[in-house]
Amino acid sequence: MATSRETVLQASAVAIGGRALLIEGPPGSGKSSLALALIDRGAGLIGDDAVRLSRRPDGVLVASPPPNIAGLIELRGVGLAALETAPPAPVALVLALPGPGDASPERLPETLPRRALLGCNVPLLRFDPGGIAPAVRAEWALRLHGLSP
Repeated sequence: MATSRETVLQASAVAIGGRALLIEGPPGSGKSSLALALIDRGAGLIGDDAVRLSRRPDGVLVASPPPNIAGLIELRGVGLAALETAPPAPVALVLALPGPGDASPERLPETLPRRALLGCNVPLLRFDPGGIAPAVRAEWALRLHGLSP
């Protein structure tokens, strides 16, 4: 049951270097594909299309595998794949993927807005995975804009 210190968010999440990268977007926007590309580069799956968020007493927001679907990732047009899940990790950045009709993200964002999740403010980057090195660009987004561990 969700409380003010815990909720389940409709998003995908991977762990990179001990930090969680949340990937939000409408259905079909590429959340699972981006997560899979990051996993192929060494990231760990936290959750696909759902992630459990909790706020620790020290105010850190933590992402952990979701109930009921932990370890599963949807490979559109292929099926469900079972993967080992990564351990819970502090949330460092939210990537917001665009939907149809959304404006293009900024080319060179300087400061990012913050997204309030369970009372924690997490940097939010509007991110178009496009066709050019989306996983590498997502890793760089985490390096440049993510919260420190």
